[in-house]
Amino acid sequence: MRILVTGGAGFIGSHLVEALLPFHTVAVLDNLSTGRRENLPPCVPFYHIDLCDSESVQAHFQNHTYEVVFHLAAQVDVRTSIESPVQDAQTNILGFLHLLEALKYQRPWIIFTSTGGAIYGEKPILPISEAETPQPESPYGIAKLTGELYLKFFSHVYGIPFTILRLANVFGPRQNPLGEAGVVAIFIYKLLRGHPAFIYGDGEQTRDFIYVEDVVRACTMVLEHPLRAQGEIFNVGTGYQTSVNALYTQIATLLRVQAPPIYHPPKLGEIRLNALSPQKLTEYIGWQPQVSLEEGIQRTIAAFQKALAGENA
Repeated sequence: MRILVTGGAGFIGSHLVEALLPFHTVAVLDNLSTGRRENLPPCVPFYHIDLCDSESVQAHFQNHTYEVVFHLAAQVDVRTSIESPVQDAQTNILGFLHLLEALKYQRPWIIFTSTGGAIYGEKPILPISEAETPQPESPYGIAKLTGELYLKFFSHVYGIPFTILRLANVFGPRQNPLGEAGVVAIFIYKLLRGHPAFIYGDGEQTRDFIYVEDVVRACTMVLEHPLRAQGEIFNVGTGYQTSVNALYTQIATLLRVQAPPIYHPPKLGEIRLNALSPQKLTEYIGWQPQVSLEEGIQRTIAAFQKALAGENA
């Protein structure tokens, strides 16, 4: 199939492109705000386009057609969305609308990566199922829910097939360690360089950490089951909670670092407890997470160590 991956030069997107390449014709659209061209094989057609530029988006799809569009391009930081909700909305709402407007007559299958970490809000029962009503508590979660609703509207009016994947807290190689999001990458990066790591709040807040390879496999398995997946919303998570304190201890132990973290006041808009039930995705297409947290952390550490060795060579 002819597939476009928006945000394909980024963390998750570049891993997805690699998985799709042996079986499909793949192209990437990315503004390189956080992605890197070197994350992609040279053979992949690359289009340096910002989705906020509606004219460039329209022009691209007038000249290129696709059967499937994986939409991963996004502003992904909850804290940035709180500090600058307009910026977040410009990318995550208006940018997505530009994409939908450009695709409404082409009608490819859009597989939209939403958020399971921020869209549901605080829920009394964990892990959270897709039956729970979304109650986002940050502009990022609000924007992702808005994107889901617009996608359903365009599907209803223009017949665009869609699947929504609500991702847990994804981690792995190539994750940006210099931003505010991606605590696994941030901890590893800081500890490898002998810098102190910061924890905001008491560290007992929990997240559902899922390795990027498992997320990519969910994407590719959805692609193989259109009759079961189209029109559906799926959580992509492990169903298990891990506290930030426990995560730090595990990373520090694997790196043989004894320095404790430095605690700062909690950040606004961040939920306390989160875990996503993968039961629906398992029932519909047979997907289950396969990489444990410890194994995923070990793989991520190895990737960061390799990158650091290359910097020092």
